[in-house]
Amino acid sequence: MLHKPTQLDPYRHYQELTLRGVILGVLITIAFTASNIYLGLKVGLTFASSIPAAVLSMALLKFAQGSNILENNLVQTQASAAGTLSSVIFVLPGLLMLGYWQSFPFWQIALLCLSGGVLGVLFTIPLRQVMVVNSELPYPEGVAAAEILKAGTVGVVANEKGDIVRDENSSQQSHAKEIVYGGVLAASMSLLSGGLRIVSDSASIWLKAGGAIFQIPFGFSFALLGAGSLIGLSAGIAIFLGIFFAWGLAVPYFTAILPQPEHVEIAQYAKQIWSSKVRFIGVGVIGVASIWTLISLFKPMVEGIKLSVASYQQTQQHHNTQRAARDLSPKHMLIILAVVMAILFATFHQFIALAPVSTSVAWLLVVVVTVLTFLIGFLVAAACGYMAGLVGSSSSPISGIGILSVLFIALVLLVIGQSTHLLDQPSGIQFLTALTLFATSAVLAVATISNDNLQDLKTGYLVYATPAKQQIALIIGCIVGALVIAPVIQLLYQAYGFTGALPRSGMDEALVLAAPQATLMSTIAQGIFSHQLAWDSILIGAGLGVIFILIDVVLKRSSAQKYSLPVLAVGMGIYLPPSVNVPIFIGAVLFALVQRAAKKKQVNEQGLKHIEQKSTLFAAGLIVGESLMGVILALIIVVSTSTGGSDSPLQVTLFHSEVIADVLGGAFFILVMAIYAQRVLKTSSS
Repeated sequence: MLHKPTQLDPYRHYQELTLRGVILGVLITIAFTASNIYLGLKVGLTFASSIPAAVLSMALLKFAQGSNILENNLVQTQASAAGTLSSVIFVLPGLLMLGYWQSFPFWQIALLCLSGGVLGVLFTIPLRQVMVVNSELPYPEGVAAAEILKAGTVGVVANEKGDIVRDENSSQQSHAKEIVYGGVLAASMSLLSGGLRIVSDSASIWLKAGGAIFQIPFGFSFALLGAGSLIGLSAGIAIFLGIFFAWGLAVPYFTAILPQPEHVEIAQYAKQIWSSKVRFIGVGVIGVASIWTLISLFKPMVEGIKLSVASYQQTQQHHNTQRAARDLSPKHMLIILAVVMAILFATFHQFIALAPVSTSVAWLLVVVVTVLTFLIGFLVAAACGYMAGLVGSSSSPISGIGILSVLFIALVLLVIGQSTHLLDQPSGIQFLTALTLFATSAVLAVATISNDNLQDLKTGYLVYATPAKQQIALIIGCIVGALVIAPVIQLLYQAYGFTGALPRSGMDEALVLAAPQATLMSTIAQGIFSHQLAWDSILIGAGLGVIFILIDVVLKRSSAQKYSLPVLAVGMGIYLPPSVNVPIFIGAVLFALVQRAAKKKQVNEQGLKHIEQKSTLFAAGLIVGESLMGVILALIIVVSTSTGGSDSPLQVTLFHSEVIADVLGGAFFILVMAIYAQRVLKTSSS
C-alpha cells in the first residue's frame, strides 16, 4: 500500500462541487426522500441514505470523465439529507389526524423543513473541529461511508492527513449491483401485492382459548426484511419480545377478562383491544426508553452543548490555507442564519394567522414558538451531534427527542392557552395542539440534520474533502428535500390514507399507512390539552419500561457489553402492528445467520467486511425498490381516483381464495431470503 506524505494537495487537480454532481445528488435526493417518506409512514422507520447514495454515485459517475472521490462524497453528502429531513413525517401527518389540516400545504411545509434543516447544518458547523477532527468519537456510519468511498472510487485516494493511500491505477469492487438486485426484487413484490393484488403482503392465524384471543402474525414486506437486516440481532430480538408481550400476553389477557361484543369477529375484537389498550402500553415503554437514553447520554450531551457555545465565541479562524480544514465562514453563517430565522418566523406567522385568535395573542405565539424552536433546536443539535458520533445516526433516539419536544412545547403553550382563555373553546384546543405538532416538526428537522451533518463531515474528514463544500451540498440537499416532502406526503395520503385520516370513504383499510410516530405524537399532544391521555395503560408501559431497562443494564454489565436489550425496540414491538414487526425480526435473524455461516466458512476479516457491505447494499435495494414502487403505485391510484376510477386500478383476479394469495406471499418472501443469503455469501466477482 502506498503511503507517501506530501506537501501538495493530493486532489489538487480534482473538481469537487460540480454541476453534474449536484444534479445527480438532486435526483438521488428526490428518490430517497420519496422512499423514506413511504417507509416512515408505513412502519415508522427510515433508512440512512449516505451509503447507498455513495454507491449509486460511484456506479454512475464512473462513466463520466474526471469523476473522483471528492465528487462522489459531495453527492452522498447532498443525498444524505433525504434519509434525515424526511423524518418530519413522524409528526406532520398528525395535523390531518387532528382534523386541523385537510391536505398538506406546500409552502408551509417546504419552508418549515428548509429552515429547520438549514439550522441543523449551521448549529453543528462550529462543532466540526472539536467533535470530528479532535475527537475519539467513533461515528460508525460516517466511517462506513468513507470506507465504501475509498473502496469503490476510481483514482487517487488519500487519508485524513492528505497522505496518498491508493494511487490512480488501483480500483476495488463496490458491489453496486446488489442495490439493483434488491431493488428489482422488492419492486416486483410490491407490484404483485400492492398493485396487481395477486399475492398478500401479510397474513395471520387467529386462535381462541376460552375467552383469550391469540394471533400468529406473518408479514411479507421485503423493505422491512431489509430494514431488519440493518438493525442488528439485539434490536430484532427486542422487537420480537414486544410482539410476544402484545399478542402472546396482553391481548389474550384483556380479551379473556373483557366480554366480546356480539356480532364482532375475534380478529376485529382483538385489534380493538390492541388499539385502545395494549398500544398505549407501548407508548409508555417508548417514552421511558427515550428518556432513559437521553439520561444515559446526559454527560456527552452537556459536553456537546459546551463545545457549541465555546465554538461560537471563537474568533474567525476559518481562513486556513489547507483546503481540507476550511468551513463556511462565520460571516456567511450569520447571513444564512438571519435569512433562515426570518423564513421560520414568517412560516409560523402564516400558520398562526389563519387561527381564530386575536392579533396580540397571535404575535405572542409567533414569537414564543420561534424562540422555542431556536433554543430547543440549538440544544438538540449539540446533543444529537454528540449522540451521532457516539452511537450512530440510526441509533440516536430521535423519537425520544420528538416526544420530549412535544411535551415541552405543549406545556408552554398550555400555560399561554390558559392565560389567554384559548382552552375555553374546542377550536382553541385543536389549534394549540396543531401548533405544538407544527413547531415540533421544525425541531425534529434540526435534530435529524444535526445527526447527519457531523456524520457526513466525519466521512469527508477521512477522505480529505473540503468541509465548506460539504456544508453547501447538505444545504442544497435540505432545500431539495424540503421541496419534495409535501407533494410526496400529499400523494401518499390521497392514495392510501393514514390511520385516523382517510381522504375519502370506502378506502381499502389494508393499504392504509399507519404513520405510527405521528399517531403517537398527536395522541400525546391531544392528551395534554384535553387531559384525556390513557394514563393507566401508559403508566403500565412506563413500569414495564423500567423493568426492561434494568434487564438491559444487567445484561450489558454481566456480558461486558456483548449482550443488550434495546428497550426502545421492545416498545416499538408492542406499538407497531405485528405484520410490520415480524419481517423486521426475521431480517435481523437472517443477517445474524449469514454472519454465522460466513464464520463457519472461515472467512477472513476482509471477507466479513465485504459480506457486511453487500448485505447493507442489498438491504438498501430492498427498501428503495419497495418504497419507490409504493410511490409509483400511489401516483397511479391518485390519477385513477381523480378521473372517477377505483382505488385499485391495476387489480387482477386470478384467485378467489385469500389463502392462495397468502401462501404465494409467504413463498416469495422465503425465496427472497434465500436469494439474499446466496448473494451476500457469494465470494465470486458477481
